[in-house]
Amino acid sequence: MRDDLSLSYTDVGLALSIPSIVSLVVEPLLGVVAVTRHRRAVVLVGGGCFAGALALVASSPSVALLIAAFVVLHPASGAFVSLSQASLMDLQPERREHNMAHWTLAGAIGAVIGPLLLTTFVWTGLGWRALFLSFTILAGSLLFLAPRAPVGNVGGERLRARDALRALLRREVFRWVFLLEVSDLMLDVFLGFLALYFVDVVGTSPATGGLAVAVWTGAGLVGSAAAIPFLRRFDGLRYLRASACASAALFVTFLTAPGAGAKLALVAAIAVLDAGWYPVLKARLYEALHGASGLVLTVGTLFPLNAVLPLAIAEIAQRYGLGVALWPLLAAPAALVLLVPAGAKRQD
Repeated sequence: MRDDLSLSYTDVGLALSIPSIVSLVVEPLLGVVAVTRHRRAVVLVGGGCFAGALALVASSPSVALLIAAFVVLHPASGAFVSLSQASLMDLQPERREHNMAHWTLAGAIGAVIGPLLLTTFVWTGLGWRALFLSFTILAGSLLFLAPRAPVGNVGGERLRARDALRALLRREVFRWVFLLEVSDLMLDVFLGFLALYFVDVVGTSPATGGLAVAVWTGAGLVGSAAAIPFLRRFDGLRYLRASACASAALFVTFLTAPGAGAKLALVAAIAVLDAGWYPVLKARLYEALHGASGLVLTVGTLFPLNAVLPLAIAEIAQRYGLGVALWPLLAAPAALVLLVPAGAKRQD
């Protein structure tokens, strides 16, 4: 995609950041809808927009239209995916952390299948555009499942903008929102630049860059599967702190190790360690807000950190090289070590 559309590092950063910035305006409305009887209808509309945006990605002739497609895709994903997640959390409040681990596992399965499909489409000469067209068809087929899926208890929570702002100012809520945002440096942001790192910094072929993505997603699937029984037996907060320490050490080794083989092995280890970060952090946010799914959706969109981080990394890469630009990603494990409370009890 980078070569076909002649994208620079700045273009990549804009494609990742602009949709998040637009979502700061659009997605707070989803928190309001999440607590009304219209939740299912918005999920269906979001799914239709999601499929349409994927079709626009497949047909984009320029970076401008590609970014426009991502601008639609981002809030559409919020309506289609985030509201579905809120329904899952509402259905079994007592099992949020475990259900979030199952949710992450399902996403990890998709993340593994995606690169395999990309490899297949490239190998057969169909290319990335045909792949996104097939994703359009798949997303459209998922719309047939939405009318039958339960949405949980809705309608009992009244949500106003000032309620979300007031909640975000609470120390415990701010802690988990901030950690969710900054932890993404070692999750989606790292993944977004991983293939380019292997091609541009390590000097491998594009095929090896694709292999690095496949290794990350495959190891992430293993880690997500392991997190389900692990979190039944061990405290999630202790896991966050311990895995953050280990992940930081492995990431420094990854950036300094010579050779693609060693780096691929380290990518796998980091992916396994980090796989449980999102489900634990998101479940803790739900607990800090006493299960108010509308507030959870809204406070996350009011916090703009994740909208600017990819662009900041891209600008550093444009000026100083991608090898230098990845060092700030260490802020993610550092924040977890410093801000996750040690031995804190689960909130009621």
